[in-house]
Amino acid sequence: MRTALLLVAAILASVLAPTAAAQKYPTKPIRLIVPFSPGGGTDIMSRLLSIPVGESIGETVVVDNRPGAGGSLGAELAALAPPDGYTIIMVSSSYTASGAYRKLPYDPVDGITPIVLIGTTGLIMSINPSIPAKSVSEFIAYAKARPGKLNYASAGTGAVNNLGTEYFNLLTGTNLVHVPFRGGGPALRGVIGGEVHMSFTSLVPTLPHVKSGRLRALAITTPKRSPLLPDVPSVSETVPAFEVTHWYGMWGPKGMPKSVVALWNKEIGSLVQTPKMKRRLRNEGLEPAGGPPSQMYGFVKRDVNKWRGVMKRANIQQAR
Repeated sequence: MRTALLLVAAILASVLAPTAAAQKYPTKPIRLIVPFSPGGGTDIMSRLLSIPVGESIGETVVVDNRPGAGGSLGAELAALAPPDGYTIIMVSSSYTASGAYRKLPYDPVDGITPIVLIGTTGLIMSINPSIPAKSVSEFIAYAKARPGKLNYASAGTGAVNNLGTEYFNLLTGTNLVHVPFRGGGPALRGVIGGEVHMSFTSLVPTLPHVKSGRLRALAITTPKRSPLLPDVPSVSETVPAFEVTHWYGMWGPKGMPKSVVALWNKEIGSLVQTPKMKRRLRNEGLEPAGGPPSQMYGFVKRDVNKWRGVMKRANIQQAR
């Protein structure tokens, strides 16, 4: 009898032990991959959130910068990592442009585990002041009168502002010529210096140059105007179908435990809705989100499909 009881106890222990281990998370530092170099928007967002989240869950969140191939190298590292919750990634909407442009060893939509959408913002349609246009409609007319003579800067081939401007070309009938730079900062400086005529640039780094007169802000790419530039219209006020929402979010490898996803979603969602963090994000031009994982999935799926459609219509070949 005693032997039978011990046997039952041993069996129960072996069955319950994995469950208990799965419920105990985290038990070691968590790696938060940033697929870009230190100092950019994705890196800043990661460092802004990693410390308070780590304090809340009782474990260190280590930011791991893995730049390369427009963010694809870091994303691949995250996608192919063990789905145990100890490797996650912070991405921006550039992930979807890169996911559409490059052939990847995983599905950028269904080969990941969406965790949370952090916040959304827009890009600024910035032009060098040497261009006389004062509005989107004037710029379109000016560009159409000079087909192939005006150019635009991007953060690199396959970047959001590359595909976004090709989208603009398709909708407006303009022929702005692509000049790829190595990153958003160099692209912005290219417009300021007059090396290129136009670019869709990140909101916050653009603001001081607009105020100083070194750049002219014609519009913002979101459907709604930004509180930071209330007098700057949306591109869609002139080109109704045009919309490019820049966003930040988190995902992990496909197959992550639902309990771990729920924990991260709750922690980040709660954090971005605190008054202090809301103010901080809005000062960066971001509207806080923090919805369910399905919200993040929806943004990823919509954008990857949109950029694939733009590439097809603009005859842009997928990189291998």
